[in-house]
Amino acid sequence: MRDQDRLPTSPGFWRSPLRGPWFTSVLGLVLLVGVTALFVTGLVSYAAYNPNLSPVNDTTPDKGLLGFYLFAWPTDPVWLYRLTQGVHVTLGLTLIPVLLAKLWSVVPRLFALPPARSVTHALERISLLLLVGGGLFEFTTGVLNIQLDYVFPGSFYPLHFYGAWVFFAAFVAHAVLKTPTALRTVRRRLRDELEEGVMPAADTLVPPRPDRPTVSRRGAFGLVGGGSLLLFLTTVGQSLGGPFRRTALLAPHGTADPNGGPNGFQINKTAAYAGITAADTHEDAWRLVVTGRTGTVRLSRAQLLQLPLHSSSLPIACVEGWSTADQWWRGVRLRDLAALVGHDGDPPDVLVESLQRHGAFRRAALRANQVADPRTLLALYVNGEELSPDHGHPARVIVPAAPGVLNTKWVGRLTFGAL
Repeated sequence: MRDQDRLPTSPGFWRSPLRGPWFTSVLGLVLLVGVTALFVTGLVSYAAYNPNLSPVNDTTPDKGLLGFYLFAWPTDPVWLYRLTQGVHVTLGLTLIPVLLAKLWSVVPRLFALPPARSVTHALERISLLLLVGGGLFEFTTGVLNIQLDYVFPGSFYPLHFYGAWVFFAAFVAHAVLKTPTALRTVRRRLRDELEEGVMPAADTLVPPRPDRPTVSRRGAFGLVGGGSLLLFLTTVGQSLGGPFRRTALLAPHGTADPNGGPNGFQINKTAAYAGITAADTHEDAWRLVVTGRTGTVRLSRAQLLQLPLHSSSLPIACVEGWSTADQWWRGVRLRDLAALVGHDGDPPDVLVESLQRHGAFRRAALRANQVADPRTLLALYVNGEELSPDHGHPARVIVPAAPGVLNTKWVGRLTFGAL
């Protein structure tokens, strides 16, 4: 017996007295709510990219029926993407201790023999592999993306999108099978029927010969909850911005605003990273090419400054969950530029192209409702000062409620028309 207990396939191998249906059920119910919210906000984030608008926006080709729900992303309220993506990222990080505790609580079942007692049991085990593997994959790639550490092969967007559907399909199947049992277990505990924590011996999560407890189950929940709270407090500030940013100690954009001054707010890509040089943006060399129904016009920065200028107070919110405070932008409305090339009245979609030489989102498409919004600008100034090179000098797009990557920097060309 002792030799058998040295193998993880033996019930005697797992000795922790914390394991049991009640402990697992509570964690599972927390994940049921949390993972569902993560999935919904993740789908919302994908919709915000307007992938059906143009192939340049579609970072997940061949999505087929998985894009059934897509809709035109609105421009109101201006903080919409900051809210939805902030919830997605912050909640995902907060749930990490809960996920790890849940996996730890059920690990004996992953080694249970025989591997399949029936066809139904075999299908359940397969769904568990997809559930555990998919969950670890989604959380790992999400954390790496937040930290701007792209060590995984391929693009984050299709990997995370398709992985989410696989994971959530397994999650739904598991929830349908296990949620009724979990609810019954928690109710029994609340009625004090299991006051001493004694579980039926037949349950595979209960060790037959448990070790002496070093912490109570309530203490274990406190540890998990404390870990989640710590992650929440040290990351949520990057989404809130302002004075809260200094509290986001574990976020790459959690420090104070860099450098100070009117251009002293966070960025992802520097001009050097994008391959932008002073020669590219010099006033003698740079021209904005605008194409539409009546042809093409080329505008220098001086000519742009002769057009009516407007101001908008808008934040920048990125897929990594961070956002800036509202910045005061000033420039030419995109709908006014559309009118220069024959699109009076209701402007059409627009394809925005950057001078950026490498990296993702060198080109982005905006919907007609985004172009028509009077707050959507080709910005030339921010907070009363010319854009710095890292913030997109000589001109960048700023759009209400759009993901940060659609606020294209170093704009070189605008093409208006159906996309």
